[in-house]
Amino acid sequence: MSRSRVAWVALPAALAMTLSACGGGGGGSNNAADGKDNPDGTVSIYGTEPKSTLFPANTTEAGGGKVTDSLFSRLVGYKAEDGAPYNLMAEEIKSDDAKVYNIKIKQGWKFHDGTEVKAKNFVDAWNWAAYAPNAQQAASFFSVIQGFDEVHPADENAKPAKDKMSGLELVGDYEFKVTLNGPTSVFTTMIGYTPFSPMADSFFADPKAAEAKPIGNGPVKFVSRTPNALIKMERFDDYKGEDKVHFKTLDYKIYSSQETAYQDLVAGKLDFMEALPPSAKVGEKYKADLGDAVVTANLLGQSAIAFPQYIDAFKNVKLRQAVSMAINREQITKTVLAGSYVPSTSFVSPGIKGYRPDTCGEYCKYNPEKAKQLFQESGFTGKLTIQSNQDGGRKEPLEAACNSIKQALGVECEFVGATNFGAFRQIVDGKQLTGMSRSDWSADYPSIENFLNPLYRTGGSSNDSNFSNPQVDELLKKADSTANEDEAIKLYQQAEDIIAKELPSMPTWNEKGIGGRSKNLLDAKMSFKRQGVLESFRVKA
Repeated sequence: MSRSRVAWVALPAALAMTLSACGGGGGGSNNAADGKDNPDGTVSIYGTEPKSTLFPANTTEAGGGKVTDSLFSRLVGYKAEDGAPYNLMAEEIKSDDAKVYNIKIKQGWKFHDGTEVKAKNFVDAWNWAAYAPNAQQAASFFSVIQGFDEVHPADENAKPAKDKMSGLELVGDYEFKVTLNGPTSVFTTMIGYTPFSPMADSFFADPKAAEAKPIGNGPVKFVSRTPNALIKMERFDDYKGEDKVHFKTLDYKIYSSQETAYQDLVAGKLDFMEALPPSAKVGEKYKADLGDAVVTANLLGQSAIAFPQYIDAFKNVKLRQAVSMAINREQITKTVLAGSYVPSTSFVSPGIKGYRPDTCGEYCKYNPEKAKQLFQESGFTGKLTIQSNQDGGRKEPLEAACNSIKQALGVECEFVGATNFGAFRQIVDGKQLTGMSRSDWSADYPSIENFLNPLYRTGGSSNDSNFSNPQVDELLKKADSTANEDEAIKLYQQAEDIIAKELPSMPTWNEKGIGGRSKNLLDAKMSFKRQGVLESFRVKA
């Protein structure tokens, strides 16, 4: 799920800041003018089973993320090609100090139940998502807002003092004020991420009903969900955003096998895949199969393998270092991954401002001799395992990683696969891993902060390694509250340097963005998040 080579220019944080509407979040050529596209057509997209409800603050994995991203629209959108933020639902976002933000929203936007989106729908949704008893996976993203600690205490067994954050204040029907814990340079970019979506009044009246039938405000609306088979959606004709879709029906087809999905893509039974299986990449077979229907993108992301710290053996840093040095990243990316990935040597994706090559140092370089020495010094005995979902082309490179570990260290290593991505994430989120774990990351928004806080901060929403380091936490907190972007980046980099020494997870490879569309589509583009840019899709008449 990697992203690569995308430049991001942050907004000046110390000045009065205004995000102005500046054009679409992607797009693509409009073939409607030639009369060949069908506005009442159906588009089918490759999907994996979401692990949970389709609530925006509870969906932090790819299977559900692509669905909620199309169901809900936020204050800010991101341009598909480079992640640049632009106003979507926001009319105006202003701040004199990067700490207090006045936000005005556009009027006349509707939820899928016909009710108008108002400022209170953002305020209520953010409070609900942050409130600890609601147990939303992405709650930690609201920690920058004043009063978060009162609704979400650090002790998970403690009762929250309040149910609303003091940093959210309703000013009028279409305006609200946000006060942060301190100046935060990335806030105006962060709020385009899915958890910051508004929620309809009907959601708060009956969350269980909303679980069965989510009510969003995005370009498509929910129709039905058949577990492990299909999520059906339909164009929302009252949608006001510039990223509206140009087809009628959207089917997310759920596959347990990426190979099967690819066969359907080539046969015209599936219209879009944002990633192709390993077999299609060998010898660049996909080029012969798809021709001009190959879809490419600059991606921001990271593939990694985590060492869960609640497993005693992985508390030994020498074992972690030995295993990382035992993986021949160069060979695996060239052979098994057929050159569609490149070795990763850092904890931040190339293309992110603040990225530095080789922050992982010697520990991400193949060195079987040093690896064996560290392994013997670790005193580990027994068998190593790497856990992941079997679908989505994840099995083959991780089996290769295990074989590399086995050959370098002389230890038994086995790939342990869950049936699908949803089942795998339930194991990870439930802290039930028994071995190493695939821990890939796709940027929610283009910032170095997004590659560190969710994955390595204590209690981070996607901290698969269960890593906790007071020094890292303090540096991240200080960086979060630094208004000057360049100064904030230096602090984030200091945190990354400590993470590299501790090695709670090992970077493995970064993906080149290669997907495909069927011949049923005239056009389809892919975003920096490795998702289909729905407004670019055009169905053949």
